[in-house]
This record gives sequence, structure tokens and C-alpha cells, in this order.
Amino acid sequence: MNTTAQPALNATHDPALRSWVASSRHDATDFPIQNLPFCVFRRAGSGQALRIGVAIGAHIVDIDAAAGEGALAGLDPAVRHAIVGQASLNALMALGPQAWSALRLALSGLLREGAPPLPAVLVAQADADYALPARIGDYTDFYTSIHHASAVGKLFRPDEPLLPNYKWVPIGYHGRASSIGVSGQCFPRPRGQTRAPGAVAPDFGPCKRLDYEMEIGIFIGAGNAPGEPIDIGQAEQAVFGLCLLNDWSARDLQAWEYQPLGPFLSKNFASTISPWVVTLEALAPYRAAWTRDGADPQPLPYLDAPQVRSAGAFDITLEVAIETAAMRGAGTPPARVSLSNFRHSYWTVSQLVAHHTVNGCNLQAGDLLGSGTQSGPTAAEAGSLLELTAGGKQTIRVAGETRTFLEDGDSVVMRGWAEAPGRPRIGFGEVRGTVLPALGAGT
Repeated sequence: MNTTAQPALNATHDPALRSWVASSRHDATDFPIQNLPFCVFRRAGSGQALRIGVAIGAHIVDIDAAAGEGALAGLDPAVRHAIVGQASLNALMALGPQAWSALRLALSGLLREGAPPLPAVLVAQADADYALPARIGDYTDFYTSIHHASAVGKLFRPDEPLLPNYKWVPIGYHGRASSIGVSGQCFPRPRGQTRAPGAVAPDFGPCKRLDYEMEIGIFIGAGNAPGEPIDIGQAEQAVFGLCLLNDWSARDLQAWEYQPLGPFLSKNFASTISPWVVTLEALAPYRAAWTRDGADPQPLPYLDAPQVRSAGAFDITLEVAIETAAMRGAGTPPARVSLSNFRHSYWTVSQLVAHHTVNGCNLQAGDLLGSGTQSGPTAAEAGSLLELTAGGKQTIRVAGETRTFLEDGDSVVMRGWAEAPGRPRIGFGEVRGTVLPALGAGT
């Protein structure tokens, strides 16, 4: 049955809702009471155990502290057990949409105006250290932006920018989960083999063409048993929420190694995600129609459904900014280099899940899917430096400096948010990562 079940609007989405947490009432906040994204954190420098938190304004609701105050006593015992005393979201993710929705409603009631304020359960976000929100067992990265695929294809295959399968099948590869870090990740410039144009033999050394990729991360919730595909009509029931993802890429290593089996050392050294996971239910008012050009092949039946067409896309603005070492020293804020939107994606979240499992592959709670670089139809919407600089042939300006690819000391800051007339901004916070010198550099 291809009838996609998607979260309906309910009392938690009411634009008139306000919280007793004053910082959540500012129009510019990423975290109004209508959002309530999840994280895993501890008080900075405390040495305390990691615990689950929920963003509200400039603060975090400490779930363990809320339980200690008796504020979660009305929850189903299974839900309470999945969130109290837990150092990851995996147990909650595994419970499924009904449990997630019940928890969201309870948290909304706890935090809205008129409820007894509980300031003791709040921790300032600025005073927190964050961990990965889940134990990520497996990571699959897709290639869902046709604009990115076309731009990159023109650089390497001018006569055939898009390979014949692109418009028929969601392309993906199995990435490395062990090197995924949370926002704030710092990593050394990767090293590996590269081959200069015209050279017979490759050289070994630090990457010279280091890049970022602006992506959406998709956290799997309740998965599927081996051999049992997830139907397109139920695919979103298996998705807990979305985050921001920077899939760092060593372009010169990638060009030498990617044939015939795809990326390896060019991708497995680091990937960085935001600490906040925004639930699909929070994003329900910000859905968009998904369309496929009539001249293109239409999805095969297992990838198609009426609700995918009517509301399968997400209207999420995506921003990339760069902060150089000199900017950081001068206190200059990161400079925007591109702005795009997730609604441009050629394949939807539900299509990725349905395709991933159609052969019987089992997804598990906490697994992460990457959307692939999200680029829009114009040059200013490119989600990577590879596109912005036409493969390194041009430079971009970053607060008085120039870049073709990333230099040591550069930080990349990505942000995302959803907006709609008459509704609050639902934000993802930011994902930040910094490039350090290659191991052994300067010695």
C-alpha cells in the first residue's frame, strides 16, 4: 500500500503556543516550544554522566533532572525508561512514532505558559558539552541533489555529466560510522595518495583539495527485520528525525581512488553532525510538494506514492559559512558562502529509506543516512567548494581572503532552519568543524 503516513498537525504545532522559558519567545531563536529537538549532553567540565536533553530557547531541558522533579511521572513506563538515565537516544528511537509523539506532547505541556515553571531542570546551552545523539551502527551516504551531481559530473565527464542510472535509482555508498563526530569536531588534514595530471605514478602526502559538503542527516528510528523491506507508504515511520551533516571530502584523494568502487580514504577521515535532532513531527508544517520533471523518468512504483508527490519534500533553508584563522583571531563572524534549500533534492527521505531496504537490508535504531551534498539550481546555492570554485579554477572571497579549497585553521559552520508564514522558525542550530594541520606537518 503506497499511502505514505506522515505526521499530522496537532496541539504541539499551535503557532500561538508560548513557553515559560523566556529565551524561547524571541523570533530569531532556533528552538521555540514548537521545535523541541533532542540531544545528548553533560554540563561542561562536570564529569557527570551523559544524558538526554531537549532544546528550548537558549537552554536545555535536562531529562534526568526533570524526572527527579517528578515532571515525567505521567509518561508511559517504557518511554520513561528509554529517556531517563540514558546516554544516547537509541532506546527512544527504537520505540516508534507513537511513543515519540506522546513524549513530544508531554514536553510541550511541561514547558508551555501556564505550567509550573521548573528552572532547576534547565541548563544553558552555552554551559553544555555535547556528544553524538545516538550510537551510529551504520552510515550510508546518498547523492540526492541533481544540481550537485550535474555540476560535479560536468567537471569530470563533460560529455556525460549524469550517468544513466542517476534518474532511476537513489545512488548511495556505505560510509564510515567510527569517524562521525559532533559539532566542534577538529581533525587533522587527511593524507593519502594523489596523482598529478600527466604523472605516471602517484605521490603520498597531505590532501591539497580539502572540501566540505552541506548535507542533511537522517536518523533511523524503529528499523526493520532482515529480509523485510519498508514500504514507501511506511518509510517515514522509520525516521526519528533530521540533523545537519558536513561530509568532509578530500577531492584530490577522491579523484585518484574512486574508480571502480567509489570513495574510501577521501571520505572516511571525518564527518560532523549537529548535536540537535529535529523530529519529523516538528517539521510537519514545513512540508513541500515533491515534483519530478515530466521529461525525466518517473520513479518505479516501489518509490512512488501520492503523499510523496504532495508533501514528500522538506522546506529547510541551508547555509554554509567559513571562518578562517585570521577571522577567528580578529573576532570576525563566519562569512556566508552559499545558501540553498533541501526542497531541491531529487529524491525524498521516504524514497531513500524504501530503496535502502527494498533488497531486504535491515536498518536499525540510530543508523544514519546522509542526503548527499544539497545544492540548488543557481551557482550561489552550491553546497561544496568544488562547485563554487569550478573545480579549483576560480577563487571565492571570504572576508578579505580568497579560497579555492580549505586551508589549515579554517572552520566551516553550517546552519539550517524551516520557516512558513504565520509560524515560528524551526532551527537545527549549527554544525561546526575545524581543519588542523596534517599529522607530522612541520616536523
